Amino acid sequence: MNGTIEKIHGLLEPLLDNTDMFIVGINIKPTNNIKVYIDADGGFSIEKCIVINKRLYSLLEDEAMYPDGDFSLEISSPGIDEPLLQWRQYKKNTGRKVTVTDNENKETTGMLTEVTEEKITLEVKKPKEKTPSMMEIPFSDIKTTIVQIIF
Repeated sequence: MNGTIEKIHGLLEPLLDNTDMFIVGINIKPTNNIKVYIDADGGFSIEKCIVINKRLYSLLEDEAMYPDGDFSLEISSPGIDEPLLQWRQYKKNTGRKVTVTDNENKETTGMLTEVTEEKITLEVKKPKEKTPSMMEIPFSDIKTTIVQIIF
């Protein structure tokens, strides 16, 4: 992380202490547009978003990181089509259908049934097989994991 992102991360973490919210990522565009991605174990509501935005904006102003208030701040949850980046996101999505791309670009789609510190377990239904099989995938072998939306 660069210094500014680390500083913003440091200001944000105490705001999330004792909540179900956690930081997924922070990006800063050259125009000083700060984008903070937050998720929550119980869902990240617009109300939570507004509260965090107001508090963090005030802290950024107090720190005078951007002279003359030359910055903008956006707080949101990661998009539905964004890959899972953190262990807590995997845990939160247990029981949902996901597509995992491994380091060799092989895709596997299945129900995320278990998450440990080292690996995930998918229940995979293969064509022509009546019983699904369980597949363990170590985090070290995962390139991306995307939650599949079922309508």
